[in-house]
This record gives sequence, C-alpha cells and structure tokens, in this order.
Amino acid sequence: MAVRWTFLEGVPEADRRRLLAATHRRRFARREVLFHEGDPGDAVHLLDRGRVAVRITTPMGDVATVRVRGPGSVIGELALLGSSTSEVPRRMATVVALERAETLALHRDQFMELRAAFPSVDAFLVNVLAEEVSRLSGLLVEALHVPVDVRVLRRLVALASDYSEGSSAAGIEVPLTQEDLASLAGTSRATVNRVVGEAEQAGLVQRRRGRVIVVDPAGLAARAR
Repeated sequence: MAVRWTFLEGVPEADRRRLLAATHRRRFARREVLFHEGDPGDAVHLLDRGRVAVRITTPMGDVATVRVRGPGSVIGELALLGSSTSEVPRRMATVVALERAETLALHRDQFMELRAAFPSVDAFLVNVLAEEVSRLSGLLVEALHVPVDVRVLRRLVALASDYSEGSSAAGIEVPLTQEDLASLAGTSRATVNRVVGEAEQAGLVQRRRGRVIVVDPAGLAARAR
C-alpha cells in the first residue's frame, strides 16, 4: 500500500512527483538513530516504512520517550519552521528506529522552497502545531487528574491501535520496553510493571522480553476508561 503524505495533498501532482524524486531514501536498522537532539536541522524525513520513537533529554539527564510515529509521518519538521535564514536550527529531540525503517530525506532548502511555493504546506504545518498543542494539553490534564494506572493503559491502547495493522491471531505486538511505556505515561518502570502485570492476569495482554502482546484490545480499552 502506498504511503499517503498528508502534507502534500495541496501540491499539484507534477510538483509532488518532482519533489519526491529529489528526496534521498535512507534506511535504518532497529535501534539506529535518525538524528540526535541538538543536531543541525538540515533535512526533514518522510517516514515511508517502520516506526520510530521520539526521545528527549530531561533536565535531570534522563532520556524520555515522548511519542511513537509511523508511516506517513513527517519527522523533524518542527526544527524547520523558522524563517529561511542561513542559520540552521537545531533538533529538539532524538529520533530512534524501533524497527527497520525507511525515510525519504528532503533537504532544508527544498523544504523551504516548497513552503514558499505552496501555501497549503504552511497550512498543514500550522495544523501540525495546533494538533501538537492540543495533544500536549490533553497529556497535561491526564497527568494532573487521571490516575497513573489509567494513563499506562491508555498509552498501551493507543500503541495497540498504531500497531494493529500487523496484528495476528496471537494478538497485537507492541515492541516497546516497559521503560518506553513508563516514559510515555509519565511514570516509573515499577508502576508499568505492576499495571501491565495486572492486565496480564486479567487475560488482556501477554508480556514478552522487550514487548507486550495485546490479546484483547477491546477489554484493554474498557479497562482504560
């Protein structure tokens, strides 16, 4: 199935093809870094295959996973939202491949030309920022008012939805560690271990090394309400 690039929907087909032809395909092994926090933001990545984790360094020096992105996502665009000056902005997060991944890398200059030529691209980026602000606001409300057990289950439900396309009769495999789940839920690994263990006892999930198998997505979603 061809990946749908939402941010290119307002670009004429001929220009879209020329743009994609100018990209460079890059391949990443599992756990390989696409770019590090603080690196120059000299390109945007169109995620064609696989999934990646977005990670930041906290003020205490810890590394926290804040988001998982899948095919069709635009990676690293926030570092390129400034003006088209010669100063190259810095990456605000580290992005790591959770599995074998492929991207189409578009250079910063080409990306800026695209923004200047097609207002729909800038409109898309504004929507991206608005959605991100809304998402972060929702997470803040959760962190302040939703019990931690429910937060862990909600992150697992969301991940199961993201990975549902590759599901099998055995369930939906979510290849993230308990440390990753803890970062996404804003809690400790010990709490995640307890919550996932209780879900396993209820027959909703199965734990494996470095991953969780969701065997009853509907039941898990009900528990997360």
